[in-house]
Amino acid sequence: MSALSTPATLGAPATGHHGFRQAARMEWIKLRTLRSTFWALFLVVAGMIAIGVVTMANTKAPSADKAASFDPTNNVLAGVALGQLLIGVLGVLLVTGEYSSGSIRSTFAAIPDRRTVLAAKAAVYGGITLLVGEAVTFVTFFAGRAALGDGVPRPAIGDSGVLRALLMSGAYLALIALIGIGVGALTRHTASAIAVLVGITFVLPAVIGGVSGPAVAQFFPTMIAANSLAVAKTVPDMLAPWPGFLLMCGYAVAVLGAGGRLLARRDA
Repeated sequence: MSALSTPATLGAPATGHHGFRQAARMEWIKLRTLRSTFWALFLVVAGMIAIGVVTMANTKAPSADKAASFDPTNNVLAGVALGQLLIGVLGVLLVTGEYSSGSIRSTFAAIPDRRTVLAAKAAVYGGITLLVGEAVTFVTFFAGRAALGDGVPRPAIGDSGVLRALLMSGAYLALIALIGIGVGALTRHTASAIAVLVGITFVLPAVIGGVSGPAVAQFFPTMIAANSLAVAKTVPDMLAPWPGFLLMCGYAVAVLGAGGRLLARRDA
């Protein structure tokens, strides 16, 4: 069989251009061969578990007047803040790293449709971070639960809101991964993309929260994660869990969509 017939055997379109399946396969190969992928995800897992265990080990039994609002599930998921930073930065690097090295030209030569490339990156990395995110939240929950001291109420999966908090926290990490990819596509520059990501997840919520309180800050990703998604009990003056989750989905779709449109109009 000649080399010219290879794309057809791989299921490529009749035009000779590779489609989404081939783009996703290419992105999977690139992702799993990068050492930074393993180390970043390893730090996410190790960091989230360590923070969850340490936080729970230092959690004290609530006083009588605070027992109704006591939420150890929120404590054990404190490491989500670290996880989102590492996962978001890696998402940025999956795009900007190719631009800085020049390998993006080879990618676009193989897959001329740039939106397909971006969609493949989002699907592969988003899928991986969803699996890792869900796994690490559950492992952290059980490890942190075991670290609670005597007399501290232990949360259980069957308790109201606990399973939802764990699932949403894992999904949140995947949504941050998608936002990181979208921001990388918008800027194509590593330093500026990381600055934007850190700004919208950490800096702006702290600054705006300090000035105006939760009225505006509640709509930023980190505040949504800490006070809406990773809680078993609702927090006053913050978004409810489902509206917060839907807003995060909207952010991911909007940033990826904007990145795809801008990418399609630019030269490699």
